[in-house]
This record gives sequence, structure tokens and C-alpha cells, in this order.
Amino acid sequence: MNNQDFCCGMKTPQDVRVILPSANRHPIRKGPLLVNVSVLLLSLASPDESSLKYEVEFLLQQQWYDPRLRYSNQSRYDFLNAIHHHGDIWLPDTYFIMHGDFKASLIPVHFSLRIYRNGSVHYLMRRHLILSCQGILNIFPFDDPQCTFSMESISYEMSAIKYVWKNDESTLKKSPSLKTLNAYLDRNHTTECPSTGSWRGNYSCLEVNLIFTRDRAFYFTTVFIPGIILVTSSFITFFLEWNAVPARVMIGVTTMLNFFTTSNGFRSTLPVVSNLTAMNVWDGVCMCCIYASLLEFVLVNYVGRKRSDWPLPIVYQNKDQDYKQITQVRFNFT
Repeated sequence: MNNQDFCCGMKTPQDVRVILPSANRHPIRKGPLLVNVSVLLLSLASPDESSLKYEVEFLLQQQWYDPRLRYSNQSRYDFLNAIHHHGDIWLPDTYFIMHGDFKASLIPVHFSLRIYRNGSVHYLMRRHLILSCQGILNIFPFDDPQCTFSMESISYEMSAIKYVWKNDESTLKKSPSLKTLNAYLDRNHTTECPSTGSWRGNYSCLEVNLIFTRDRAFYFTTVFIPGIILVTSSFITFFLEWNAVPARVMIGVTTMLNFFTTSNGFRSTLPVVSNLTAMNVWDGVCMCCIYASLLEFVLVNYVGRKRSDWPLPIVYQNKDQDYKQITQVRFNFT
């Protein structure tokens, strides 16, 4: 193979089919070009997990066999670094769907291209995506957001290119130096895109599902436990004297104001949804309990003041007085 063959004339995957070996005149292979895909996770980040957006940085490796690129170089190198021929040879036009937004690369050179003697091509790209995930906000923060993104060819149908997971891997590989920022990856799995869920069924497509979990200890320490403390503090008024008005008013009003301040400050960071969530139910129950303690204070104080206006009952000191009083009452009736 000369330099002209190495550089030029390799713009489509269909060109690989018509390559004829020198020994026989039959095509080397038939069917679509197989592209082996693997993903290595580098970092995960969620600046605000309540917004259901997660940043994922990963390495996308694609491998395929192109007999036109075989060479018999006897050098000590096992592969050729073809990064400068990136625009001269055919490469899969892989793009991402159902993900969210791209994030600009931190460095200008974010890909690697290697060609081995047998015609195997290894194409490595660094990608940074902002995933728009799906979660059940009705039970927030007890839901597990699921982030999905897919990869497929933008111009070649399944008859020309077929994407497969390398070694049939069912989960993504993680870098030993995987960094996470407020992103708690629970599990992940890789599959082929379902034909019913793909908007172009005649294109080969691979799907990645990332299932995250939330740091529920954070919500317990900042929302649930303070709410329990404030509610139980409002119940202290039940053990005070009914006429201890200043103490009862101070405890009731203070607990309600503190709860409103805490809940409003935390609610401002939550996603805005039009339906009822678990956090709304929690806030409603806590406010009802605190408000009930205030109503109890008002009711008991009102009843206590009314009873103070009633005539006091006759209290007898001994049995003889009781007997005399009862006899006198009977005599009057007769």
C-alpha cells in the first residue's frame, strides 16, 4: 500500500466491501461494518441534583476493521499514530441523541486515532455531556433519577454500519480515578436501543442508562430531623399551665416562624413542579401539627377563663357535715 492509498479514497464504509484480496477474487466480507464501542467513565458531577441535570465526562472508544489500511511496515511500532490523517480517512459519524447539551472540551486535542498493521482502527474521543435525566419528583427525595443517552450514526443505516458493545459488556467501565461531585451513581447498564423507542428504527443505535441515587442522609439532617424537633418543641405547651400565656405564645409562635424560615429556604432549591411532592406533604403535616398546638393553647385558655366565671362547688370537710346538709335538703323538699 502506498501513501496515496493510505490517505485517500476511504470516505464511506461501503468501500470496504469491494476490496478484493490478491489470492482470490471474492469480497473479504459481506454485511454491515461492525463498530465495537466501549465507554470509560471519567467523572460525574451534579451541581444541583434537584434540577435533574448531571454532567458526565467519558472516553468513547470505537474499533473497526478496514483492510484498506493494512500495511507491512517492519518498524518496531505496533501501530501508526494517524491523528494528522483525521480528515483523510473514513471515520464513523457517531452522534449522541436524547442527552441534553454538549460541554466544550477543556483541551483542543480530545481524540486519538491509531491504525494497526492488520487494518484495525482504534478511534478514541473524549466527550463531556450534560444529561437531562428523568426522576419521579412526586416522591422526591426518595426517587432514583435515570439518565439515558444513545449513540448512532447520523447518515448510515443499519445495512451499512452496525454498532455493538465491545465484548458484549453490559455495564460501563469506570476509571480508577473516577471523580464524583454530588453525583451518586447507583448502577448502570448498556443495551441496544429498543426499536419501539428509537425515532429512526433502521439505524443501529446503542443506549447507556445511568441510575443515580440521592444522598438521603443530607435530607434527613437538613429537613426531616429539624422538622421533627420543631414539631415536638411545639408540643411542650401541652405540659405547661393553661394560664401560662407568655410561655405558650413564645413557644408556639417561635416554632412556627422557625419552621417557615427553614422550609422556605430549602424549598427555593427544589425543582418547580405543578404536582404534589413528598416534600410538600411533609411540610403540610408539620405545619398542621404546629398549628394544632396553637389552637390547643387558644382553646384551653378560652375554656379556662370561662370556668373561672362559674360558681365554685360546695366542698365539705367531714362526713357529719355531709349528713347534715343532705338531711336539710331532704327536709326542705318535704
